Amino acid sequence: MDELGKMVGGLTNQGGASGSAGIVGAFSGLVGGEGGLQNLVGQLESSGLGDQVASWVGTGPNKTADPGQLAAALGDDKVQALAAQSGLPVEQFLPLLAAALPTVIDTMTQNGKVPSGDASAGVDIGGLLEGLGTAATAGPSSPLAQLSNLFGGNKG
Repeated sequence: MDELGKMVGGLTNQGGASGSAGIVGAFSGLVGGEGGLQNLVGQLESSGLGDQVASWVGTGPNKTADPGQLAAALGDDKVQALAAQSGLPVEQFLPLLAAALPTVIDTMTQNGKVPSGDASAGVDIGGLLEGLGTAATAGPSSPLAQLSNLFGGNKG
């Protein structure tokens, strides 16, 4: 089993309501609140992820982001805090963040523009993350498939 498989394989052991609530809280904290999404987009763009972020905000296909790039862009303190809030070790949280963040931002910027204020108001981030996990097609060991397991999907 490769290293990523080992890391995300542990997600199923972290599952249940508290695991999913922590992940939703971490994502909500990252993109929500006053200026949350605007600040996040600006921080990612200024940290060398401008092309990727533009694809997430725009109306075309989403480009991928490397977990290491996201970690560098967000900073160690923020990554540590988000991982702690999610209830996952950083090594498991970062691939999950890299897999889901493009779609979360894409969904929150429906018109190809970053909304002002609390962009997460009215967005069911938990439902969005659950849908991402259910829709994952990269196989049972992918971070998005494991996300589905955290929300009670893929029970068969």
